Amino acid sequence: MNSRIRLLVISLVCGLLFGCGLIIARMHDPAKVLNFLDLTGNWDPSLAFVMLGAIGVAAVPFHWLTRRGHGASGHPLHFPSAGKINTSLLIGSVLFGAGWGLAGICPGPAIVDLALGWQPALLFVVGMVGGFLLFGMFRASEIRT
Repeated sequence: MNSRIRLLVISLVCGLLFGCGLIIARMHDPAKVLNFLDLTGNWDPSLAFVMLGAIGVAAVPFHWLTRRGHGASGHPLHFPSAGKINTSLLIGSVLFGAGWGLAGICPGPAIVDLALGWQPALLFVVGMVGGFLLFGMFRASEIRT
């Protein structure tokens, strides 16, 4: 099988698994996420357990793949180097957290909600893609200077 097609199939399967996990855990539901973020009200800690479970499940194959040096597609793995906390990271973190806290949606669940036909997700995804494009334009102008 062509390596490009193999990579697309692997990506599709991983995305479907991730989406199914979000649906089963109800993490695509903004109300569930907002209840997790509401520490002083109707706090729902289940999102923390889902995150910890996902980290635990992913740790074994991640460790195995780092020792192998390449992914299932055969392509070498590229890991970001440990960097400093800088202004871009802080601004991005604040924007992501504010958006997540206001909407109760982040990119992965937004795609799941869109696939499930939840119409408000369309507005979120359009805004997300707009943010990607703005970042690309900002980054391109930053590189040119």
